[in-house]
Amino acid sequence: MESMTEEESRQRQRARFERLAHVVVEPLHRYLLRRTSADMVDDILADAMLVLWRRIDDVPGLGPAPGSLPDPDDVLPWCYGVARGCLANARRADGRRLRLAERLIRTQEQQPAEVADHSRLHAALAALGALDREVVRLWAWEELAPRQIAEATGLTSNAVSIRLHRAKKKLAEQLSRKHDEPSGHKRDEGRSGQ
Repeated sequence: MESMTEEESRQRQRARFERLAHVVVEPLHRYLLRRTSADMVDDILADAMLVLWRRIDDVPGLGPAPGSLPDPDDVLPWCYGVARGCLANARRADGRRLRLAERLIRTQEQQPAEVADHSRLHAALAALGALDREVVRLWAWEELAPRQIAEATGLTSNAVSIRLHRAKKKLAEQLSRKHDEPSGHKRDEGRSGQ
């Protein structure tokens, strides 16, 4: 019996949405066509309709009476607001994609011809424990302070500082072990050949 009422509730919700969509799809489509490029309209309209579906109970002027279409003057202003918000979201997303593409292009142009070999560093990092490795990465790559790392990992700031200090010390030891001899120096440099 209870599943029947859930099914009836879903059917009522679907019927309300279909009545709303019948009234608002075309006006929202025209609204978006006047404000953005034609290739973005359908996606933004789909986003707006999804929001309307999720918030069907919040739509003012959409009565529960089955079969009757809502008055466009009652529902359209609120639906225009939803479409306006979806349009703003789409524009922000486009801006982020454009900035990312520009940044990637700049990065490609600035990269040296030879890519540095970081295999020793990665091997040294792999020798650390998982939590120490994550602390070092958050500090070095994400440029987080110990208190921020503590928040991200659930550790205390003091524990992060200690782990970071010890992990950096271990990394330095592992990296120097492989290069005991200073780079660019020969063993017999400065000695006479006699």
